[in-house]
Amino acid sequence: MAEGAARLTARAAIALVADAFTEHAPPPPGPSTAPDGPLAWDGYDAARARAGTRTGESESVVFGEAVVSGVRCAVLAFEFGFLGGSLGERTGDRLCAAYRLAREGGVPLVSLVATGGSRMQEGMVALTQLQRVARESVLLREAGVPHVSVLRDPVTGGGWATVGAGADVVLALPGAQIGFAGSRVRPVDADPAAYTAEGQLAAGHVDAVVPADALRTALGRWLTALTRPAPGPVPPPSVPGGTGGLPGSGWEAVRRARDAARPRAEAYLEAYFEERLPLTGDRCGGTDPGLLCGVGLREGRGVVYAAQCGTATRPAGYRTAARVIRLADRLGLPVLTLVDTPGAANDAEAERAGAGAAIAEVFAAVAGARVPVTTLVVGEGGSGGALALAAPGNTWATRDSYFSVIAPELAAAILKRPPEEAPHTAEQLRLRPQDLVELGVVRGIV
Repeated sequence: MAEGAARLTARAAIALVADAFTEHAPPPPGPSTAPDGPLAWDGYDAARARAGTRTGESESVVFGEAVVSGVRCAVLAFEFGFLGGSLGERTGDRLCAAYRLAREGGVPLVSLVATGGSRMQEGMVALTQLQRVARESVLLREAGVPHVSVLRDPVTGGGWATVGAGADVVLALPGAQIGFAGSRVRPVDADPAAYTAEGQLAAGHVDAVVPADALRTALGRWLTALTRPAPGPVPPPSVPGGTGGLPGSGWEAVRRARDAARPRAEAYLEAYFEERLPLTGDRCGGTDPGLLCGVGLREGRGVVYAAQCGTATRPAGYRTAARVIRLADRLGLPVLTLVDTPGAANDAEAERAGAGAAIAEVFAAVAGARVPVTTLVVGEGGSGGALALAAPGNTWATRDSYFSVIAPELAAAILKRPPEEAPHTAEQLRLRPQDLVELGVVRGIV
C-alpha cells in the first residue's frame, strides 16, 4: 500500500479535500431491535461500543454539506476504523440521506470510500442496504446530479459494487486495494495486482489514480467541469499549425489523411482545452488507447470529448465513447467528437469482444443525445467505425481528411479490381472533403 493510500479516518479524508464541511445529523433510527442486532449476534452490541470508543463515531459513515475548491457539494466518508467501514442498516440510512442531500440540493455528491463490504453481524438485513443505495443512485442520475467517488483503502464488497463503481467518475488513491473480493476471500492463486487501484485503472474500472496531495485540486476541477457546461453546440476545433489547400483528387485526400506528419487528435485537444480530465475504460474490463475520452475545460466550462487517434478503434473504445456521451447527456454537457480511424478493428479478438454491439452503442448514444454534438473529421473517416462518432447535421472536415463508405483498396478488392485500381476507385467514391460538402455529408471545411 502506497503512502498516498494510507487509511485516513473519515474526518481526515474530508479535511483532505474540503475547504469547509458541515456535518448533518443521522436520520432517526427505526424501531428498536433485539439485543445484538437483527441476528442476535453474540457480542455485536459490545463490538459497536468498542468501535465507537476507538473512533469517536457512532457509525461507519459521516456525511454532510461541503465546499471543495469553491464548489458546493454533498460529501459522505466511510470510517474504516468502525467495524471495517462495513454497511449495516444504520449505515444505509446515512448513505441514503447523503444521496438525497445531493439530489434535493442539486449539488454534486462526493463519496470518499473505504469499506470492507456488508456487515456480517446483521446478515441479509445488511446486504439489502445495497438495494437501497442502488435506488438512490438511480434517482441521483435521473436528476442529472453528478457523483464523483474517491476510492481510499480498501474498497471491497458491496461498497465497491454500489457507492464506488456506481459513480459517474471514479478516482482512486495510489496503491489502494480495490475489488469485489476482499483479501481474505480471494482465490489463493489470484494475481494481487488485479486488486489494486493501478490494476483497476488498467482494466478500465477506474478513471484516474490521483495522489493524496493532488486530490483536492483534482476534485475541484472535476466538480467544475461536471456542473458548469459550456454553451453548445461547441465550435469545431481549428487545425493546429494550419494546413495546405484542398486535395486535387480522391487518392491525394487518402494519402494526406494517412500522412504521419499531419496533426492528430492529441494536438487538436491540446489546443482546444485548457485542461483535460480523462474518463478511462468501458467498465467491462477493456480500454483502448486509440480513443481518448474525458471532460475538457474550455473557458472554465465543461465539454465532453471522444477522440479517435488514427488507429482501428476497438470494442472497448466504442463502449467507452458511448459511456461518456451518455454521461454528457445526463449532465447537460455538450459533446465534441474527433473522427480519425481507418475503421473499426475487425480481427477475431474484436469480434469476440462484440465489435458490432459496441459500435451500435455509440450510434445509439449519439442518436439519442439531447445535448448538442459537434464532430470534426481530422484524418481518416473509415466506414461505419468512423460514422458512429459523427454528429448528424453537425459534422465538419479538415482539408487533410476523407470520409468513405469503405477504404478504396477494400472497395477495389470487393469489386475484383487489381490493386492499382485503388486510386481510380477513390475518385469514384467521392471521399474528398469538398465532395462531402457537396453531398451534404459535412457542413463545411475547417
